[in-house]
Amino acid sequence: MQIRPATLGDLTALTDILAESFHSRDGILSWVYPILRLGIYEDLRHRLVMSSPQYVCLVAVASSVGVSSSVYRSDREYVLGTVEMGLRWVPPSRGLSRYAWQLSLASRYPYLSNLAVHPQYRQQGIAQQLLISCEQTAQRWGFSNVYLHVLENNRQAKRLYYKLGYRLKDIDSGWDSLLFGQPRRLFLQKKIGNF
Repeated sequence: MQIRPATLGDLTALTDILAESFHSRDGILSWVYPILRLGIYEDLRHRLVMSSPQYVCLVAVASSVGVSSSVYRSDREYVLGTVEMGLRWVPPSRGLSRYAWQLSLASRYPYLSNLAVHPQYRQQGIAQQLLISCEQTAQRWGFSNVYLHVLENNRQAKRLYYKLGYRLKDIDSGWDSLLFGQPRRLFLQKKIGNF
């Protein structure tokens, strides 16, 4: 297995993994699944084309040796998993200035999103390797912390994050969790490097 930056050639395979990981095809959702998949494709294509120095999409790939035929293929490799990292601004509600001219690099932070692994290759260390690669990239960018959200009912993901040293920073309780009983989003932080 190798971890490398994603290319446009990976786009279809990445879309399939993300759609399968985050959206159900059961029941009525089977009707909207193609639309959700198209939205994922277009959003990811836009981020890959924009190619900001403050954004990276990583993929875990393997050669065809020992890989199931149901894994999504990209060029001559099979895509096993993915994760994205970009810089986000700290919102004023977290204690910083509301004025744009007072924001600096210190008020931005590396944020991980869309961590997904093909269902047949979960619990084999792929997600852990993708996270470690993001942490190394964040260090090269000059940061000493990384952040992410996880749903409070996603026990498997929480177990992985806590095992790797992520800790609860904040709990986001939106109107959807209050009105519709949706799980809350936990905002996790991990200190990295020797800063």
